[in-house]
Amino acid sequence: KYTTFSIFYYWINSRGQNTSIYSKLENVDIPSGKENHTATISYDYRVTTLHGTSSTGTYYCTVKWNSIQKMGKGVFILARGTGYVETSHGWEILITFTVVLAALSMTATALLLWKRK
Repeated sequence: KYTTFSIFYYWINSRGQNTSIYSKLENVDIPSGKENHTATISYDYRVTTLHGTSSTGTYYCTVKWNSIQKMGKGVFILARGTGYVETSHGWEILITFTVVLAALSMTATALLLWKRK
């Protein structure tokens, strides 16, 4: 009775509206000798097309057997309208400035020690 089940992928937007993405009916064969044992099967689904910022929401997976329904914890996806934004070069400038100051400091120290002798 547990070998046939349905998998549903859907998302719930910020207004609480449920939108179906994909569903699949599965029929899994039980190998001989594995009857009455708990089994785990992983199913991956990748959301490939997001329709702008309106795709923001929590995405869920639900599996339904005859009278049993199990729902996943969900994954929140924040869709941004601007896409990827290159980070600033602040760290690179800070590191370069620190290295130059360190080199000048070592040079000045070496000159002072050389002049002292």
